[in-house]
Amino acid sequence: LALAAPLAAGFRGGAAPSRASASRRAATCAAVSPGVAATEASAPRFLSAETARRVRDDFGTPCFVYDAKLLTEQAKQALAFDAAYGLTVRFAMKACPNRAVLELFRKLGVCIDASSGHEVSRAMTAGFKPQQISLSSQEMPNNIGELVKMGVEVNCCSLAQIEKIGSAAPGSKVGVRINPGIGSGGTGKTNVGGPESSFGIWHEQMPQVKELLAKHQLTATRVHTHIGSGSDPAVWQRVASLTLDLARQLGPTVTSVNLGGGYKVGRMPGEVSTDLATVGAPVRAAFEAFAKETGRELALEIEPGTFLVANAGCLLSSVQDFTSTKTAGGLGHEFVKLDAGMTEVLRPSLYGAQHPISIVPGHPDHASGAVRGFIVTGHCCESGDLFTCGPGEPEVLLERPLHAPQIGDLCVIDGSGAYCAGMATKNYNSFPEAAEVMLGLDGMPHLVRKRQTLEQVLQNELPLPAAAVAH
Repeated sequence: LALAAPLAAGFRGGAAPSRASASRRAATCAAVSPGVAATEASAPRFLSAETARRVRDDFGTPCFVYDAKLLTEQAKQALAFDAAYGLTVRFAMKACPNRAVLELFRKLGVCIDASSGHEVSRAMTAGFKPQQISLSSQEMPNNIGELVKMGVEVNCCSLAQIEKIGSAAPGSKVGVRINPGIGSGGTGKTNVGGPESSFGIWHEQMPQVKELLAKHQLTATRVHTHIGSGSDPAVWQRVASLTLDLARQLGPTVTSVNLGGGYKVGRMPGEVSTDLATVGAPVRAAFEAFAKETGRELALEIEPGTFLVANAGCLLSSVQDFTSTKTAGGLGHEFVKLDAGMTEVLRPSLYGAQHPISIVPGHPDHASGAVRGFIVTGHCCESGDLFTCGPGEPEVLLERPLHAPQIGDLCVIDGSGAYCAGMATKNYNSFPEAAEVMLGLDGMPHLVRKRQTLEQVLQNELPLPAAAVAH
């Protein structure tokens, strides 16, 4: 099967990306791929055929399924990160904010990295104390003074945020998020460091940072950096050194350094994941060297999101239709249409991200079909609703080797634990939000989020008064 060659034309009917455009894209992205193309049919990572059918029968599809055992294993790996002088692991809850996931991590000793005031409230609802929550936000909540006084550890991510916090809670202890000038990400959209990123205060503005801290009598106790979704130990070593230098510049009030997250996870077969020991060794060495030089033993904070949840979750969907554009001359494709799409998993349409896709017979008596190439699409009336795009190329179709399905078979989209349920085009085409299920340590599936109803989709809409539409 010649499955590795993408369609010559874009998904919307335009020309395929030129070499020049690809070069421009590569110039703004790190070398890490958003995923490698599949070369053979895959099997579900953790969901057995029997359990998949049971979840469908009990809760319907589409449905996200998380595995408590895998979540626990990943959390324990992160908590074992070899920090020199103390470690705090904070779950980047934007990756998967379901309450059951948050509660599981809380019981294991994981703290929270929140990206909005709403996430802070959501974490506290799941049982986290304010002191266990760190907030780094592009939009500072209006109640920031109250949150600081409650004990939430707030990182100032812009000069204006220092002013706002200083006005609302003068004399407080704060963190400062700095853009160190470099980044590492799978695509330009996942790179959150360097001159192309708006995240954090540009490192050359340190004099202004000091002036504003002094103006409002704020004490900087943390330095925060985050470079993006990468796994290059050399990059992490450099960022650790740069961040420690920032801690040196801010002075002895700084007692902890937060290096963010972005630990690369290999979703696809054969794709490499970050080795925490490999990444951690140079980071530890940098902290020890800093302590030897300055006498300051700084604690370390990390903020894994994808690392903790990506491969511990999947999307379970049903095959609901087919179409074929195959011609006698060998052009065209066979399309598999699911009852899910960008309304659940947006990453392929947004990043050209690759997810393992497996077909599970809908009935135990049905045999698996022969393997051949298919294009898998979603249920939205949107040409970009595509699961099988080219790596890093959302508009390019790339056939995926699958066991030929029948209508009613199940389709498992693995690697969907991170940035899927929490980051999707919910309610597009008025599709209700999917249910979420947790496979407990007891091996049983438990509903942890009900499927949204159409009534809930519509409940906040209000009719115009008659006078507003009268002619």
